[in-house]
Amino acid sequence: MKLQVVRFSSQEDSTLGLLFDVTDGNRDFLAFTLEDEHREEKVYGETRVPAGEYKVTLRTIGGFHSRYTRKYGGFHRGMLWVRDVPNFEYILIHTGNTDDHTAGCLLVGDHSQQNITKEGFIGSSVDAYRRIYPDLADAAEDGDLTIEYVDFDIPNI
Repeated sequence: MKLQVVRFSSQEDSTLGLLFDVTDGNRDFLAFTLEDEHREEKVYGETRVPAGEYKVTLRTIGGFHSRYTRKYGGFHRGMLWVRDVPNFEYILIHTGNTDDHTAGCLLVGDHSQQNITKEGFIGSSVDAYRRIYPDLADAAEDGDLTIEYVDFDIPNI
């Protein structure tokens, strides 16, 4: 399974995007995304992942995994972990609404508000996560999940 994040608005504090399943050559919409902003030089916890393609596996240790196991029970099989990102560690795909909820991770949601005159925001994050997680976790367990980050936007910073 291949995912693609098309980033369309990079502003001072956040980046908005769209998450697609592109496995079969089509772009099947999965969710809106929110990440930290673009930076030429990485700042810990304040920089989005560089454009590129990465493998996604399940991470079954750590604080997020423990919290999601308590929150979601048997539904949760491990955190979706974006691997081998240069100069980044433990990049996850998870729930959240603003750039305060991410430290380089990819947040997913069912709706979005513009981040030009307001703080970037995605909503109904848990709903989106519950909808997309099972298929993504299946593919990650099979060792067959990748994600490509595409910068469609033109950074304003």
